[in-house]
Amino acid sequence: MQIVLISTYDMGRQPFGLASPAAWLRRAGNTVVCVDLAVSPFPASIVHEAGLVAFHLPMHTATRLAAPLIGRVREVNPGARICCYGLYAPMNAAYLRGLGVDAILGGEFEADLVRLADGIGPASTLEKLEFVEPDRSGLPSLSHYAKLRVIDGVRTVGYTEASRGCKHLCRHCPVVPVYQGAFRVVQPKVVLADIRQQVAAGASHITFGDPDFWNGPTHAMRIVEAMHAEFPTVTFDATIKVEHLRKHRELIQPLHDAGCLFVTSAIESVDDEVLRKLDKGHTRADFVAVAEDFLRVGLALAPTFIAFLPWTTRESYAELLQVIRDLDLIPNVSSVQLALKLLIPSGSRMLELNEIADLVNGFDSQALTHQWRYPDEEMNAFTARVFALIGQQQKAGGSRAETFRMVWKETMHEELNLVARAAIPYLDEPWYC
Repeated sequence: MQIVLISTYDMGRQPFGLASPAAWLRRAGNTVVCVDLAVSPFPASIVHEAGLVAFHLPMHTATRLAAPLIGRVREVNPGARICCYGLYAPMNAAYLRGLGVDAILGGEFEADLVRLADGIGPASTLEKLEFVEPDRSGLPSLSHYAKLRVIDGVRTVGYTEASRGCKHLCRHCPVVPVYQGAFRVVQPKVVLADIRQQVAAGASHITFGDPDFWNGPTHAMRIVEAMHAEFPTVTFDATIKVEHLRKHRELIQPLHDAGCLFVTSAIESVDDEVLRKLDKGHTRADFVAVAEDFLRVGLALAPTFIAFLPWTTRESYAELLQVIRDLDLIPNVSSVQLALKLLIPSGSRMLELNEIADLVNGFDSQALTHQWRYPDEEMNAFTARVFALIGQQQKAGGSRAETFRMVWKETMHEELNLVARAAIPYLDEPWYC
């Protein structure tokens, strides 16, 4: 069967979510074309010949971008089966079926895609898979994707995954409705083979896209230590919970020594009561301690936040800015993190909180989120001003420090004098979800 796998958006990365199933489907005898619409046009002629067209939906933005294309696929090829797979597919199953999607697959999708191509009903479970090396042939070269910006220039970035799912149940996290605390590893030999082929293709830095790299710290450290032994000049970054960075703080130095340049960590808030409501598993003091540990070993921390939560006030937003300043993390925080507003997708555990259930105004099927506003209209106006300010700064190419200074002035009504500091290494793709 001819199969077209489509990615609409994957945060500026060459999509693992196309390369991995492509390997499975080709091994089963199918002809597979991988299309990344983030860097390539819609291939109407190729879609016209396909028996199965499958959209990878790993995040909110990718799902919204895919929605209008589903109808276009149906117009171009009325006889094709259309599938959506990945984290956001089961979360939005009813909406996607209403658009004409025939099959919905969740997080562990490779074997189910093969079954679907064979005319067998998918298992639709989180089965433990024995992975195969991703097949990246036919994808645009790594030069088309986000770069790592470092003090002495740019580096070509590869992307892989050492695990999926998460053991934790953070209330706001989109992984939770699908995995429900399940955690799955990709076998080390597969991860290393994928890294090897990307280094051969020019990558000098690897991003590990696991929801949390230290869900299995022994598994993760074995992989990066083996990578460092084979490719001592190749660097990497990963995402790790504050909770794990505190629990396994003895591994922070070895992580740095293996070539880690920075760690992304979802801080979300600096208010302990809000962190408790989010079930984050850490406190403000934990965040401060991690920042100090990272400074001690010379490893950069890239914190992320949900700046505008239902509990955010002008005063608590000001406090967030003050904590970022006091911890000397202004260059470490991507400007968009100062403007993000909580998304409440279908099935979110946020709706378990009565105060949230009472706040939302119903589910917006076009935006794929439960809409909500602050009861205080001045807070809504402030949120909009911050969002617009940061958007203008990004379009103008403003630095993180300059953008922070302007947000500080909007919030505090006072100037902030900053000492010039070199930016930490960062990926030049600003969006997070």
